This record gives sequence, C-alpha cells and structure tokens, in this order.
Amino acid sequence: MKRLSIILLAFVITLSSCEEEVKVRTSGTDTIDNTTYQSTTYYVYGFSFSQGKLVSTIGQPGPDIIVYVNKDNTPFRLTLQANNLNPSFYKVGDYPDENSAKAAFDNLKTFTATRWTDMADPIAANQIWIYRSNEDTYTKFRIVSTVNEIRQTLAYGECTFQWVYQPDGTTTFP
Repeated sequence: MKRLSIILLAFVITLSSCEEEVKVRTSGTDTIDNTTYQSTTYYVYGFSFSQGKLVSTIGQPGPDIIVYVNKDNTPFRLTLQANNLNPSFYKVGDYPDENSAKAAFDNLKTFTATRWTDMADPIAANQIWIYRSNEDTYTKFRIVSTVNEIRQTLAYGECTFQWVYQPDGTTTFP
C-alpha cells in the first residue's frame, strides 16, 4: 500500500509539473482600427500574425500591421502599414463581391510575388493581399470589410480581415 501511495504521488507531481503548450492561432478573422490610446506615450493596436492576436505599437515585439487613415486625399483612404522598413505587401487582386473573394482566398494555396509595396494602399472589401514579415514568413489575408468615417471630429478607420499565416517561410499555404 505504501509503495502504491508513493507511485501515485510521484505520478501526480509529474503531471502537475508539466507545462501546457500554448497554441498560437495561425488563421482567423480579426479587426483592427486606428483608435489612439495614451499611457506615457500614444499608441494604437495592430495585429501580429506570428502571435495571432492584437498587439500594441509600444509592445515588444510590436504588431505586423496597423490601419492608417490617409487624410491627404478626399475621400480619405485606408491603408495597412507594416511595422518594418521593407516592402511587405503584395496585392493578389480585387474581386467584385464577397463570394468571389472568399473563393479566391480559399483556393490561394501558393503565390509568386513580382512586386512588393511599402503599404497596402488603398484597402477595400473583397481584396486579397500577401504580407511578408522581416523573417520572410508569409500571411495571406482577405479584406472582409472596412469602415472609413469621421467619429467625434476625428478620421476613423477600421479593417476586418480573414487571414492564414505560413510560419515556415514557404509560399505554400495549408
């Protein structure tokens, strides 16, 4: 009986000391906007594909993309900007409606980018883009919807996107 108790105790201690692996999302649908917050400095929330979540621009590491309202044009244009100094966006295409954009997104298994740009400009619903990180990992994303309006006298921009992250550096998506 004493031996059984010792074995059970050792088993319980072994199980309780095991760390649970945190699973990071590699796909989903998320929304980012240009709402500015303040602590000791101003910041916004962008999205990190490698972390699979919203991330503050003052966090380390920061977000991969943020939404920006370009007020130099009328009407204002929404853009996505990368948190690096490299051309990081490749536009796969514009689609006439949600169904055709969704079908093209689902069927996009691999790509060959010929010309990368510094920002996704302008963004609109039913577009498909590829994002390239500094580590040469890739994410395909489909713009589901955008909001571009004045809220409380400020230019407000919002982007909802469906995404699939390819962390291994290949240009083939699962």
